[in-house]
Amino acid sequence: MITPVILCGGSGTRLWPLSRKSYPKQFVPLVGEQTLFQGSAVRMKGDQFAKPVVITNSDFRFIVTEQLQAVGIDPGAILIEPEGRNTAPAVLAAALYLQKNDPDAVMLVAPSDHVVPDTKAFQAAVAAGMKAVKEGKLVTFGITPTHAETAYGYLELTTQSDGDPVALKQFVEKPNEIRAQEMLDAGNYLWNAGIFLFSVKDIIAAFEQHSPDLLPPVAQAMETGHVDLGFCRLGPDAWSEAEDISIDYAVMEKADNLSVVPFNSGWSDLGGWDAVWRESPKGDNGVLTSGEATAIDCEDTLLRSDSERLEVVGIGLKNIMAVAMNDAVLVADMSRAQDVKKAVEALKAKNADQATMFPKDHRPWGWFESLVIGDRFQVKRIHVHPGAALSLQSHHHRAEHWIVVSGTAEVTIDDKVQLVTENQSVFIPLGAVHRMRNPGKVPMVLIEVQTGSYLGEDDIIRYEDVYSRGQGAKG
Repeated sequence: MITPVILCGGSGTRLWPLSRKSYPKQFVPLVGEQTLFQGSAVRMKGDQFAKPVVITNSDFRFIVTEQLQAVGIDPGAILIEPEGRNTAPAVLAAALYLQKNDPDAVMLVAPSDHVVPDTKAFQAAVAAGMKAVKEGKLVTFGITPTHAETAYGYLELTTQSDGDPVALKQFVEKPNEIRAQEMLDAGNYLWNAGIFLFSVKDIIAAFEQHSPDLLPPVAQAMETGHVDLGFCRLGPDAWSEAEDISIDYAVMEKADNLSVVPFNSGWSDLGGWDAVWRESPKGDNGVLTSGEATAIDCEDTLLRSDSERLEVVGIGLKNIMAVAMNDAVLVADMSRAQDVKKAVEALKAKNADQATMFPKDHRPWGWFESLVIGDRFQVKRIHVHPGAALSLQSHHHRAEHWIVVSGTAEVTIDDKVQLVTENQSVFIPLGAVHRMRNPGKVPMVLIEVQTGSYLGEDDIIRYEDVYSRGQGAKG
């Protein structure tokens, strides 16, 4: 069987403001009802696939499990990176993990944020790649280009192919427009999809030959890791010693046993809002609207609102993308889609929260969002999943008022436990040890009003937590 290895740690800054460091694009339903991460997992589900191994970070670990459960997938393992070190250490960690149980395992490595509409065609391409894997090849997948794209790296083939694996001549870095058009016209260049298929023993041997310095720290991080609520946390000290390098640079560009499987049935890494526009069904005149958006006399334009309270209206627009959220709005020419990351850098330079923080803060028990922030007060909406509970905690600088608007909350305040139902409220004095839990079978929603001299998320002391988060804003 083939074990899917899903890489799930990117930030997707080119899809700002919807994708941010705290909640990146792979967890968002950008095209269709499933998120990109869910789509990746479902695409690698079937009789020929084992349970997936997911590599992510601590902040995303509960989002990963929640979204997999929603599509009926039980992960084989979730490896937690202490910090991002690029794809080479992540792939090596997964290979070493699989080697312990099955040295002959085959792993299919894929990003979590790609769109591949034709699952059957994708699985057929994987089956074609298995022919080369059985011959000891490292297989990568190349996408038949549909236009002269400058945002992707390319694969130059030794010869053209109708779908069977062929030898790779060389990797080509992201080109300028002229070179991209030349490669498109040549016919033997494919987009580099960043999807790989190989046996565990062959990829470990490739690391030993081409990047031997990565093996000791990654192996040590595996040995010093520990299991935490079913997650496998890699050892942070050893992991920090691993080079920050991609699998392409570390191994693939140096190996001489590479094969490429061409794939021409539709693919996108959704690397910008222009890609979202291309991959989505559009209305008249090439207009794509999503959420509370209205287009009047527009052409080849994307209008999107991800706020129930914010209407986006475009009049007479052409080649424009406008994306609105509660706390940020992007408006740009479609041709500047790759420059959105410059906006993120500019916001970081001015210390704007919008650069990295998503309006909804997702936690293992649910999520919350700030509705109003003022001098010495803040109003939040809090959503708690059925059966979930916040940590037993206290605050140094704030008191809290909770008003339940949907469902029932079990509230602990010091030694008192009480049920608070719809339209009832409760007061949490400053310094009181408290907790809320949803004992019901439907989501519980409440409005929280905080008052005090400091309202930061790091003003929290945890005494008990079913999610073992430790101290800190998220733990």
